[in-house]
Amino acid sequence: MNDEKRRDDGMAQRRKVLGDAWVDKSIKGKNAFNADFIDLITRYAWGDIWTRPHFDHRTRRVLVIGTMVALGQWDEFRLHVRAALAEGGFTPDDIKEILLQQAIYCGVPAANHAVKEASAIIAELGLLSG
Repeated sequence: MNDEKRRDDGMAQRRKVLGDAWVDKSIKGKNAFNADFIDLITRYAWGDIWTRPHFDHRTRRVLVIGTMVALGQWDEFRLHVRAALAEGGFTPDDIKEILLQQAIYCGVPAANHAVKEASAIIAELGLLSG
């Protein structure tokens, strides 16, 4: 696959996973400093990895959310939780189950913070019940 095809496939994946609004916002923020990085992640993270056939998008989303908890990368965690709920067909219960699993493998403090962050997103999207 050449770089142009990888970039096009990557952009399609970014839009499918994160939604047009997020990707459009990211593109508007592109500048001389970050353009090479945006191109890199579009071609490789989205164009090479997210297009691989072995795992479906749901599985990849679970892996990414869990990994962001493990690494304490809260900006990316919020991005992917919001995208999973808004674009990926996830329910709040799906997110809750990921976080319960991560509490065991990543530790309660990390999961505690993740629950706080996810709860805010779930409430913001109007998905929080009783």
